[in-house]
Amino acid sequence: MIQLQNVTKKFFKDKSLDNVSITFNKGDRVAIMGPNGAGKTTLVRVILGYYHIGSGEVRVDGYDPIKERVEVVRNIGFIPQLPPPIKLSCKELIEYVSKSSGCTQKSIIDNADKMGLDIQKQMNKSFFKLSGGMKQKLLISIAVSKKSDILIFDEPTANLDPKGRESFYKLLEVIKEDKILLFITHRLDEIEHLVNRVVYMDLGKVVSDEKL
Repeated sequence: MIQLQNVTKKFFKDKSLDNVSITFNKGDRVAIMGPNGAGKTTLVRVILGYYHIGSGEVRVDGYDPIKERVEVVRNIGFIPQLPPPIKLSCKELIEYVSKSSGCTQKSIIDNADKMGLDIQKQMNKSFFKLSGGMKQKLLISIAVSKKSDILIFDEPTANLDPKGRESFYKLLEVIKEDKILLFITHRLDEIEHLVNRVVYMDLGKVVSDEKL
């Protein structure tokens, strides 16, 4: 379970989150929508413990994302909109994820193949030097392979071509229904078959929260 209670987060005088209260339970597959600056990415980063909040309370499976961040991120697979500047080779990255999260290297490689990425040919190349689309495919493959109960995707298809998007959605169709999936997206039509709830945000507030 993810629970935010009366959470406010300011950047200088601007409220990126304004007294937000929302809960995500097992089985929730949520499209989080809204215009740029609505607070969507801030919401996710608060859940991940990237930001300290000004007031309120955040709990992920009972843990505080700031004070107990290791326990929180251990159980979350996260795909950022912009891939991080990882300097490891693809082989080193896959080995690190496998050892730290308990998933097998084979599962990552297999999921990359399903995404249309032959990662075997890129093993000795720096992740940083891959194309944007290749980075995104590998990060998606890692996130789906991790034994996480929570998967968070921030515009995951932004760097993917139409075929890559199709492969991504097919990959998600086999994910167990007891997980929490959060999608920050502007393309509800593409993921409508994957979600059962739509949250719309604007000006740091949850404007609507509807079950599908």
